[in-house]
Amino acid sequence: MLRPIPLSFLSKESTMAINLQPGSSRQALLVSLVSLVAALLIGAVLMLAVGHSPLDAYQGLLQGSLGNVKGWAATIRKMTPFILTGLSVAVAFKVGMFNIGAAGQYLMGTISAVWIGVSFESLPPPLHWILALTAGMVGGLAWGLIPGLLKVITGAHEVITTIMLNYIAALFTGWTVYAGSTQRNAQPGPLWDPDAGAVAASREILASAQLPWLWGSPYRVHCGILLALLAALFVWWLLEKSVVGFEIKTVGQNPDAARYAGIRVRWTIVLAMCLAGLLSGLAGAIETLGLNHKFAPEFGGGVGFDGIAIALLGQTHPAGIVLASFLFGLLDAGASRMQFESGVSLDIIQIIQGLILVFVAAPALMKWVLHLTSRQSRLVRMDS
Repeated sequence: MLRPIPLSFLSKESTMAINLQPGSSRQALLVSLVSLVAALLIGAVLMLAVGHSPLDAYQGLLQGSLGNVKGWAATIRKMTPFILTGLSVAVAFKVGMFNIGAAGQYLMGTISAVWIGVSFESLPPPLHWILALTAGMVGGLAWGLIPGLLKVITGAHEVITTIMLNYIAALFTGWTVYAGSTQRNAQPGPLWDPDAGAVAASREILASAQLPWLWGSPYRVHCGILLALLAALFVWWLLEKSVVGFEIKTVGQNPDAARYAGIRVRWTIVLAMCLAGLLSGLAGAIETLGLNHKFAPEFGGGVGFDGIAIALLGQTHPAGIVLASFLFGLLDAGASRMQFESGVSLDIIQIIQGLILVFVAAPALMKWVLHLTSRQSRLVRMDS
Protein backbone atom coordinates (compact mmCIF):
# COMPACT_ATOMS: atom_id res chain seq x y z
CA MET A 1 0.00 0.00 0.00
CA LEU A 2 1.01 3.60 -0.50
CA ARG A 3 1.92 5.49 2.60
CA PRO A 4 -0.22 8.61 2.85
CA ILE A 5 1.60 11.91 3.13
CA PRO A 6 1.12 13.36 6.62
CA LEU A 7 -1.04 16.47 6.63
CA SER A 8 1.13 18.13 9.29
CA PHE A 9 4.45 17.55 7.56
CA LEU A 10 6.04 20.34 9.56
CA SER A 11 6.01 18.27 12.74
CA LYS A 12 9.37 16.99 13.89
CA GLU A 13 8.41 13.33 13.81
CA SER A 14 6.68 13.43 10.43
CA THR A 15 8.13 11.71 7.40
CA MET A 16 7.69 12.29 3.72
CA ALA A 17 8.95 8.83 2.81
CA ILE A 18 6.37 7.47 0.41
CA ASN A 19 8.20 4.27 -0.35
CA LEU A 20 6.22 1.48 -1.89
CA GLN A 21 5.66 -1.69 0.04
CA PRO A 22 6.51 -4.96 -1.71
CA GLY A 23 3.84 -6.14 -4.12
CA SER A 24 2.32 -2.67 -4.62
CA SER A 25 3.97 -1.80 -7.93
CA ARG A 26 0.84 -2.55 -9.94
CA GLN A 27 -1.32 -0.48 -7.60
CA ALA A 28 1.18 2.39 -7.67
CA LEU A 29 1.20 2.36 -11.48
CA LEU A 30 -2.61 2.34 -11.50
CA VAL A 31 -2.75 5.33 -9.15
CA SER A 32 -0.33 7.28 -11.36
CA LEU A 33 -2.23 6.43 -14.56
CA VAL A 34 -5.59 7.36 -13.08
CA SER A 35 -4.08 10.61 -11.75
CA LEU A 36 -2.87 11.46 -15.25
CA VAL A 37 -6.19 10.63 -16.89
CA ALA A 38 -8.13 12.57 -14.26
CA ALA A 39 -5.90 15.61 -14.73
CA LEU A 40 -6.33 15.48 -18.52
CA LEU A 41 -10.10 15.14 -18.19
CA ILE A 42 -10.38 18.10 -15.82
CA GLY A 43 -8.12 20.08 -18.16
CA ALA A 44 -10.50 19.23 -21.01
CA VAL A 45 -13.48 20.44 -18.96
CA LEU A 46 -11.69 23.73 -18.26
CA MET A 47 -10.97 24.18 -21.96
CA LEU A 48 -14.63 23.58 -22.82
CA ALA A 49 -15.67 26.07 -20.14
CA VAL A 50 -13.68 28.84 -21.83
CA GLY A 51 -14.78 27.90 -25.34
CA HIS A 52 -11.82 25.88 -26.65
CA SER A 53 -11.72 22.42 -28.14
CA PRO A 54 -9.82 19.95 -25.95
CA LEU A 55 -9.40 17.59 -28.92
CA ASP A 56 -7.64 20.28 -30.93
CA ALA A 57 -5.57 21.24 -27.92
CA TYR A 58 -4.38 17.74 -27.09
CA GLN A 59 -3.80 16.96 -30.77
CA GLY A 60 -1.60 20.05 -31.01
CA LEU A 61 0.15 18.98 -27.81
CA LEU A 62 1.08 15.62 -29.30
CA GLN A 63 2.06 17.10 -32.64
CA GLY A 64 4.35 19.62 -30.99
CA SER A 65 6.06 17.04 -28.81
CA LEU A 66 5.99 13.73 -30.70
CA GLY A 67 4.77 14.62 -34.17
CA ASN A 68 8.19 15.00 -35.81
CA VAL A 69 11.91 14.81 -35.11
CA LYS A 70 12.04 18.38 -33.80
CA GLY A 71 9.22 17.59 -31.39
CA TRP A 72 11.00 14.51 -30.09
CA ALA A 73 14.21 16.50 -29.72
CA ALA A 74 12.39 19.19 -27.72
CA THR A 75 10.82 16.54 -25.49
CA ILE A 76 14.22 14.96 -24.82
CA ARG A 77 15.75 18.35 -24.02
CA LYS A 78 12.96 19.16 -21.61
CA MET A 79 12.96 15.81 -19.82
CA THR A 80 16.72 15.74 -19.15
CA PRO A 81 16.79 18.05 -16.09
CA PHE A 82 13.45 16.66 -14.91
CA ILE A 83 14.98 13.19 -14.51
CA LEU A 84 17.75 14.49 -12.28
CA THR A 85 15.65 16.79 -10.09
CA GLY A 86 13.04 14.04 -9.76
CA LEU A 87 15.75 11.63 -8.62
CA SER A 88 16.98 14.27 -6.19
CA VAL A 89 13.59 14.61 -4.53
CA ALA A 90 13.09 10.82 -4.54
CA VAL A 91 16.38 10.08 -2.77
CA ALA A 92 15.46 12.55 -0.04
CA PHE A 93 12.00 10.98 0.23
CA LYS A 94 13.56 7.57 0.74
CA VAL A 95 15.42 8.74 3.83
CA GLY A 96 12.34 10.55 5.18
CA MET A 97 13.32 14.07 4.12
CA PHE A 98 11.24 16.46 2.01
CA ASN A 99 13.73 18.19 -0.28
CA ILE A 100 12.10 21.48 -1.27
CA GLY A 101 15.61 22.76 -2.02
CA ALA A 102 16.14 21.17 -5.44
CA ALA A 103 15.62 24.58 -7.03
CA GLY A 104 18.43 26.16 -5.00
CA GLN A 105 20.70 23.17 -5.52
CA TYR A 106 20.03 23.41 -9.25
CA LEU A 107 21.06 27.06 -9.25
CA MET A 108 24.23 26.42 -7.27
CA GLY A 109 25.16 23.62 -9.65
CA THR A 110 24.53 25.94 -12.57
CA ILE A 111 26.67 28.80 -11.30
CA SER A 112 29.49 26.46 -10.26
CA ALA A 113 29.57 24.93 -13.73
CA VAL A 114 29.55 28.39 -15.33
CA TRP A 115 32.45 29.51 -13.17
CA ILE A 116 34.55 26.59 -14.43
CA GLY A 117 33.16 26.96 -17.94
CA VAL A 118 34.35 30.54 -18.39
CA SER A 119 37.76 29.80 -16.87
CA PHE A 120 40.73 27.54 -17.70
CA GLU A 121 41.05 28.37 -21.38
CA SER A 122 43.95 25.97 -21.81
CA LEU A 123 42.01 22.85 -20.82
CA PRO A 124 41.11 20.44 -23.67
CA PRO A 125 37.39 19.80 -24.34
CA PRO A 126 36.82 16.47 -22.57
CA LEU A 127 38.69 17.48 -19.45
CA HIS A 128 37.12 20.94 -19.33
CA TRP A 129 33.48 19.89 -19.46
CA ILE A 130 34.12 16.97 -17.11
CA LEU A 131 35.63 19.41 -14.63
CA ALA A 132 32.69 21.78 -15.08
CA LEU A 133 30.21 18.94 -14.50
CA THR A 134 32.12 17.96 -11.37
CA ALA A 135 31.98 21.54 -10.11
CA GLY A 136 28.23 21.59 -10.70
CA MET A 137 27.77 18.41 -8.70
CA VAL A 138 29.93 19.75 -5.88
CA GLY A 139 27.96 23.01 -5.81
CA GLY A 140 24.66 21.16 -5.54
CA LEU A 141 26.10 18.73 -2.99
CA ALA A 142 27.22 21.58 -0.76
CA TRP A 143 23.72 23.10 -0.90
CA GLY A 144 22.22 19.74 0.06
CA LEU A 145 24.76 19.22 2.84
CA ILE A 146 23.64 22.34 4.72
CA PRO A 147 20.02 21.30 5.45
CA GLY A 148 21.21 17.76 6.18
CA LEU A 149 23.60 18.98 8.84
CA LEU A 150 21.05 21.40 10.27
CA LYS A 151 18.56 18.54 10.53
CA VAL A 152 20.81 16.13 12.42
CA ILE A 153 22.57 18.73 14.60
CA THR A 154 19.80 21.17 15.51
CA GLY A 155 16.64 19.36 14.44
CA ALA A 156 15.73 22.20 12.04
CA HIS A 157 13.06 21.00 9.64
CA GLU A 158 14.31 20.58 6.09
CA VAL A 159 11.21 22.19 4.58
CA ILE A 160 12.05 25.49 6.27
CA THR A 161 15.81 25.37 5.72
CA THR A 162 15.63 24.34 2.08
CA ILE A 163 13.10 27.05 1.26
CA MET A 164 15.39 29.62 2.88
CA LEU A 165 18.37 28.22 1.00
CA ASN A 166 16.44 28.52 -2.27
CA TYR A 167 16.15 32.25 -1.73
CA ILE A 168 19.81 32.55 -0.78
CA ALA A 169 20.85 30.62 -3.89
CA ALA A 170 18.64 32.79 -6.12
CA LEU A 171 20.03 36.01 -4.66
CA PHE A 172 23.63 34.79 -4.76
CA THR A 173 23.51 33.56 -8.35
CA GLY A 174 21.74 36.74 -9.39
CA TRP A 175 24.47 38.81 -7.77
CA THR A 176 27.17 37.01 -9.77
CA VAL A 177 25.72 38.42 -13.01
CA TYR A 178 24.42 41.70 -11.63
CA ALA A 179 25.65 44.73 -13.57
CA GLY A 180 25.95 47.00 -10.54
CA SER A 181 24.82 50.59 -10.10
CA THR A 182 26.90 53.65 -10.87
CA GLN A 183 24.79 55.75 -8.49
CA ARG A 184 25.66 53.53 -5.53
CA ASN A 185 29.16 52.68 -6.77
CA ALA A 186 28.22 49.00 -6.77
CA GLN A 187 30.65 46.65 -8.48
CA PRO A 188 29.35 44.25 -11.14
CA GLY A 189 29.18 40.58 -10.33
CA PRO A 190 32.22 38.42 -11.02
CA LEU A 191 30.52 36.58 -13.92
CA TRP A 192 28.74 39.60 -15.42
CA ASP A 193 28.86 39.91 -19.20
CA PRO A 194 29.06 43.59 -20.22
CA ASP A 195 27.84 42.67 -23.71
CA ALA A 196 24.66 41.01 -22.46
CA GLY A 197 22.66 44.22 -22.80
CA ALA A 198 19.73 45.03 -20.53
CA VAL A 199 19.29 41.41 -19.41
CA ALA A 200 21.72 40.30 -16.71
CA ALA A 201 23.68 37.24 -17.80
CA SER A 202 27.05 35.60 -17.39
CA ARG A 203 29.74 35.36 -19.99
CA GLU A 204 29.28 32.46 -22.38
CA ILE A 205 31.19 29.35 -21.41
CA LEU A 206 34.17 28.36 -23.53
CA ALA A 207 33.63 25.91 -26.38
CA SER A 208 35.86 23.38 -24.63
CA ALA A 209 33.39 23.28 -21.69
CA GLN A 210 30.30 22.64 -23.80
CA LEU A 211 28.82 19.14 -23.81
CA PRO A 212 29.04 17.23 -27.11
CA TRP A 213 25.95 17.11 -29.30
CA LEU A 214 24.09 13.90 -30.03
CA TRP A 215 21.98 15.71 -32.63
CA GLY A 216 23.30 19.08 -33.71
CA SER A 217 21.44 22.09 -35.06
CA PRO A 218 18.49 22.51 -35.28
CA TYR A 219 17.69 19.66 -32.85
CA ARG A 220 20.23 20.60 -30.13
CA VAL A 221 20.13 17.30 -28.26
CA HIS A 222 23.28 16.94 -26.18
CA CYS A 223 24.78 14.00 -24.33
CA GLY A 224 23.22 15.19 -21.07
CA ILE A 225 20.28 12.86 -21.65
CA LEU A 226 22.69 9.91 -21.51
CA LEU A 227 24.15 11.21 -18.25
CA ALA A 228 20.65 11.61 -16.80
CA LEU A 229 19.71 8.04 -17.73
CA LEU A 230 22.96 6.75 -16.26
CA ALA A 231 22.18 8.67 -13.07
CA ALA A 232 18.76 6.99 -12.92
CA LEU A 233 20.40 3.58 -13.35
CA PHE A 234 22.92 4.41 -10.63
CA VAL A 235 20.22 5.54 -8.19
CA TRP A 236 18.25 2.34 -8.86
CA TRP A 237 21.35 0.25 -8.15
CA LEU A 238 22.17 2.27 -5.05
CA LEU A 239 18.69 1.99 -3.55
CA GLU A 240 17.90 -1.58 -4.55
CA LYS A 241 21.22 -3.42 -4.64
CA SER A 242 23.60 -1.71 -2.22
CA VAL A 243 23.99 -1.64 1.55
CA VAL A 244 23.86 2.15 1.53
CA GLY A 245 20.51 2.09 -0.25
CA PHE A 246 19.14 -0.41 2.26
CA GLU A 247 20.23 1.85 5.10
CA ILE A 248 18.67 4.91 3.45
CA LYS A 249 15.31 3.17 3.05
CA THR A 250 15.43 1.69 6.54
CA VAL A 251 16.06 5.10 8.11
CA GLY A 252 13.21 6.57 6.07
CA GLN A 253 10.78 3.87 7.19
CA ASN A 254 11.70 3.71 10.87
CA PRO A 255 14.65 5.70 12.27
CA ASP A 256 14.36 4.08 15.71
CA ALA A 257 14.50 0.56 14.30
CA ALA A 258 17.40 1.58 12.07
CA ARG A 259 19.29 2.96 15.05
CA TYR A 260 18.61 -0.22 17.02
CA ALA A 261 19.99 -2.25 14.10
CA GLY A 262 23.25 -0.30 14.24
CA ILE A 263 22.68 2.00 11.30
CA ARG A 264 24.15 5.47 11.72
CA VAL A 265 20.95 7.43 11.25
CA ARG A 266 22.44 10.91 11.29
CA TRP A 267 25.19 10.01 8.87
CA THR A 268 22.68 8.35 6.53
CA ILE A 269 20.43 11.42 6.50
CA VAL A 270 23.36 13.70 5.67
CA LEU A 271 24.58 11.32 2.98
CA ALA A 272 21.15 11.13 1.34
CA MET A 273 20.78 14.92 1.32
CA CYS A 274 24.24 15.28 -0.19
CA LEU A 275 23.29 12.85 -2.94
CA ALA A 276 20.03 14.72 -3.51
CA GLY A 277 21.91 18.00 -3.83
CA LEU A 278 24.48 16.42 -6.14
CA LEU A 279 21.75 15.23 -8.52
CA SER A 280 20.06 18.64 -8.66
CA GLY A 281 23.44 20.33 -9.12
CA LEU A 282 24.19 17.95 -11.99
CA ALA A 283 20.88 18.94 -13.58
CA GLY A 284 21.85 22.60 -13.49
CA ALA A 285 25.33 21.89 -14.83
CA ILE A 286 24.01 19.79 -17.72
CA GLU A 287 21.48 22.44 -18.74
CA THR A 288 24.19 25.09 -18.74
CA LEU A 289 26.96 23.15 -20.43
CA GLY A 290 24.72 21.40 -22.92
CA LEU A 291 22.04 23.90 -23.86
CA ASN A 292 22.17 27.44 -22.45
CA HIS A 293 25.98 27.91 -22.46
CA LYS A 294 25.57 30.80 -20.02
CA PHE A 295 23.65 31.70 -16.89
CA ALA A 296 20.81 34.17 -16.57
CA PRO A 297 18.53 34.36 -13.52
CA GLU A 298 15.45 33.43 -15.55
CA PHE A 299 17.01 30.20 -16.85
CA GLY A 300 16.29 28.31 -13.63
CA GLY A 301 12.53 28.27 -14.13
CA GLY A 302 10.62 25.78 -12.05
CA VAL A 303 12.73 22.71 -12.80
CA GLY A 304 13.57 22.13 -9.15
CA PHE A 305 9.96 22.34 -8.02
CA ASP A 306 8.78 20.20 -10.94
CA GLY A 307 11.03 17.50 -9.52
CA ILE A 308 8.60 17.13 -6.59
CA ALA A 309 5.67 16.35 -8.88
CA ILE A 310 7.81 14.04 -11.01
CA ALA A 311 9.06 12.09 -7.99
CA LEU A 312 5.49 11.66 -6.74
CA LEU A 313 4.12 10.67 -10.13
CA GLY A 314 6.99 8.22 -10.58
CA GLN A 315 6.31 6.76 -7.11
CA THR A 316 9.93 7.62 -6.16
CA HIS A 317 11.19 4.76 -8.35
CA PRO A 318 13.94 5.66 -10.86
CA ALA A 319 12.14 3.96 -13.76
CA GLY A 320 8.90 5.71 -12.86
CA ILE A 321 10.73 9.02 -12.60
CA VAL A 322 12.14 8.59 -16.12
CA LEU A 323 8.62 7.96 -17.45
CA ALA A 324 7.17 10.87 -15.48
CA SER A 325 9.96 13.12 -16.78
CA PHE A 326 9.10 12.07 -20.31
CA LEU A 327 5.48 13.03 -19.67
CA PHE A 328 6.38 16.44 -18.24
CA GLY A 329 8.87 17.00 -21.06
CA LEU A 330 6.12 16.15 -23.53
CA LEU A 331 3.75 18.61 -21.90
CA ASP A 332 6.32 21.41 -21.94
CA ALA A 333 7.55 20.69 -25.47
CA GLY A 334 4.06 20.60 -26.97
CA ALA A 335 2.59 23.55 -25.08
CA SER A 336 3.38 26.17 -27.73
CA ARG A 337 1.94 24.06 -30.55
CA MET A 338 -1.13 23.40 -28.43
CA GLN A 339 -1.68 27.13 -28.01
CA PHE A 340 -1.18 27.72 -31.74
CA GLU A 341 -3.61 24.98 -32.76
CA SER A 342 -6.42 25.68 -30.30
CA GLY A 343 -5.79 29.14 -28.86
CA VAL A 344 -5.81 27.77 -25.32
CA SER A 345 -3.54 29.48 -22.81
CA LEU A 346 -0.18 27.94 -21.93
CA ASP A 347 -1.29 28.10 -18.30
CA ILE A 348 -3.46 25.03 -18.88
CA ILE A 349 -0.28 22.93 -18.95
CA GLN A 350 0.66 24.14 -15.47
CA ILE A 351 -2.89 23.41 -14.32
CA ILE A 352 -2.65 19.84 -15.63
CA GLN A 353 0.72 19.36 -13.95
CA GLY A 354 -0.67 20.74 -10.70
CA LEU A 355 -3.69 18.44 -10.88
CA ILE A 356 -1.44 15.44 -11.41
CA LEU A 357 0.46 16.43 -8.27
CA VAL A 358 -2.76 16.87 -6.29
CA PHE A 359 -4.09 13.47 -7.28
CA VAL A 360 -0.86 11.58 -6.69
CA ALA A 361 -0.21 13.37 -3.39
CA ALA A 362 -3.65 12.44 -2.12
CA PRO A 363 -3.53 8.64 -2.15
CA ALA A 364 -6.51 8.37 0.16
CA LEU A 365 -8.66 10.17 -2.42
CA MET A 366 -7.30 8.08 -5.27
CA LYS A 367 -7.88 4.85 -3.34
CA TRP A 368 -11.47 5.91 -2.82
CA VAL A 369 -11.87 6.55 -6.54
CA LEU A 370 -10.29 3.18 -7.37
CA HIS A 371 -12.24 1.28 -4.66
CA LEU A 372 -9.04 0.19 -2.99
CA THR A 373 -9.72 1.10 0.62
CA SER A 374 -9.68 -1.59 3.24
CA ARG A 375 -13.12 -0.58 4.48
CA GLN A 376 -14.68 -1.36 1.13
CA SER A 377 -12.83 -4.67 1.06
CA ARG A 378 -14.38 -5.59 4.40
CA LEU A 379 -17.83 -4.61 3.13
CA VAL A 380 -17.39 -6.85 0.11
CA ARG A 381 -16.44 -9.78 2.35
CA MET A 382 -19.44 -9.14 4.60
CA ASP A 383 -21.84 -9.05 1.67
CA SER A 384 -20.43 -12.28 0.32
